[in-house]
Amino acid sequence: MSNYSRIISGCMSWGNWGKQLSIDEMTAQIEITLEAGITTFDHADIYGDYTTEAQFGKAFNQSKIAREDIQLISKCGIQLVGKTRNNTIGHYEYSKSYIIESVEHSLKNLQTEYLDVLLLHRPSPLMHPTEINEAISRLQSEGKIKEFGVSNFTQSQIELIETSQKTSVNQIEFSLTENSAMVDGTLDAMQINAITPMCWSPIGNVFKEETAQIIRIRTVLKKLCKKYNATEDQLLLAWICKHPAKIHPVIGTTNKNRIQNAQKATKIELELEDWFELLEASQGHAVA
Repeated sequence: MSNYSRIISGCMSWGNWGKQLSIDEMTAQIEITLEAGITTFDHADIYGDYTTEAQFGKAFNQSKIAREDIQLISKCGIQLVGKTRNNTIGHYEYSKSYIIESVEHSLKNLQTEYLDVLLLHRPSPLMHPTEINEAISRLQSEGKIKEFGVSNFTQSQIELIETSQKTSVNQIEFSLTENSAMVDGTLDAMQINAITPMCWSPIGNVFKEETAQIIRIRTVLKKLCKKYNATEDQLLLAWICKHPAKIHPVIGTTNKNRIQNAQKATKIELELEDWFELLEASQGHAVA
C-alpha cells in the first residue's frame, strides 16, 4: 500500500479554477507543502478544465524533488463541457480505452511514470466492472498505477466494482457538518474491507455559513481552542482524524500557515467528550 501522508494536499484550486498560480509559484507551493510534512498531492484530469495537471508537472519537474518522495493521486471519468473538449453535455465515461487514455494523459502532464493511485472520479450508472477491470489490470501490469480506487462511491457501487477489481481507496465528502458517511455504513464498510478513506471538504461549511448549526459549532470550537491551544481549523481536522477508519483529509488551502496547522492537527488527540460535544453541536440534539 502506498504511504499516503495523513493530510493530503488537494490541487484543484492551484490553477485555472482558483489561485491561478504560475509555474514558479506552484514549485514553491510544492516545496512549502513538503516542508510541512505533507507528501501526497491530489489531482484529477478535469481540474482547471484539464490544464492543472500539466502545470503541476512542469512545476514538479522544475523543483527537482525525487519522485519517490511524493505520492500522486489522480482521477478520471468525468467528461466536462469546456474549451479543451468537444463534449456537448457533461457526462461520465469508463470505457477501457478512455480510462487508459486518461491515465496516459495524466502521466504525461504530471511528468511521471506512474500514479500512486488512480480513482474513478464519480460513479456512472453505465459503468461496467469487467471493462473497468480490464483497463486497471493493464495499467497495473504496465506499472502505470500502483493502486486503484474510487471517489464518491456508495458501498453498493464499490461492491459492484469489486466483482472484478479490488478497491483500495474511496475519497468521499466528510466533515463535522457533513458526516453522513459515519452513519450510513460507508465508513464501517471501508474499515471492514480495508479500504483507505480520504475525504474532501474536511472543514465543511464552518467558515462559509452563519446558520444555527455553525453558530453552535463555533461556540464549542472557541472554548476548545483555548483548551488545546489550537485553531478552529485544526480542531475540525483533529475531529476527523480521531475516527477509527483513519481518514485522510484532503485540504485545499495554499496558505502556508494553514498548511502547517493542518499537519500539526494530526498530533492533537481530542478527548472523548470533546469529540462528542462537537458532534452534538453539529447535530443540534443530544447524541446519547
